[in-house]
Amino acid sequence: MFSYIDDRIHELLTESGKIRSVGGPGERNLSLLGPVPLPVREPDGGAGGRTLRWYPFVRRTELQAVRRISRKLQRGASRDLVPLVSSFMCVSSLLLHGDFEQRDRPLIRLHSCCMTGDVFGSARCDCGPQLRAAYARIFAEGAGAVVYLASHEGRGIGLWAKAVTYILQDMGQDTYQANESLGLPRDSRDFTDAALVLGAFLRPGTAVRLLSNNPLKQEHLERGGVQVAERLPLVAGVGAHNARYLQAKRAHGHDFGAHGAALLDAAASPGDGR
Repeated sequence: MFSYIDDRIHELLTESGKIRSVGGPGERNLSLLGPVPLPVREPDGGAGGRTLRWYPFVRRTELQAVRRISRKLQRGASRDLVPLVSSFMCVSSLLLHGDFEQRDRPLIRLHSCCMTGDVFGSARCDCGPQLRAAYARIFAEGAGAVVYLASHEGRGIGLWAKAVTYILQDMGQDTYQANESLGLPRDSRDFTDAALVLGAFLRPGTAVRLLSNNPLKQEHLERGGVQVAERLPLVAGVGAHNARYLQAKRAHGHDFGAHGAALLDAAASPGDGR
């Protein structure tokens, strides 16, 4: 799987306005590709569908490094460089629905990549249900945005380490203790890239409504120049298998709101949650 773009194709994309940089001088610049029309199914599995505008984005320094390696390969450099080209970039995504750019106080969701929850359907976390619930609310409003952050697996530790923490959780540790047992941060995620990419589409002075239980997301958005008018709890998929995990999140500052907290307390069952 190669992540480079041939220089000729890169020039074509640039000339057609399909790839551009976002972020001002002195900021962490991103390379933004798109839009790519992306038909999606309704979150409830209904027969209808929507078409989102998909914008993959990557830190510009990563794209530049990959392009330099690609040029060396094209000039006959050692094939030992192939793994770097194949895996160097971490590509996140902005998904826009409806007339997002024209909305006052648009609804947004910052969603950390979760292979086990989003793809495998794991009930050990609430990530998959949260993503589907966010789409449902955005579709109901007729406009909104999801920023899907690819480097955030396991709150930033990666899929392999996340699997190890699951084993440690089965031995009695909570999700934060398990990270620390590996000598890793409890939460190493950075959401300021999301602020940069959203800022390229929001009208000046427009504040957003953030679908999240995590105050850290609001803090990072505002640090990156995106004002949050309101943070709305997003509680979905609560059950016996993830009650302990969600209780640990609540103990570390996540705000589920009164209704969500009641659901969490009702689902809590000693020994079942992870």
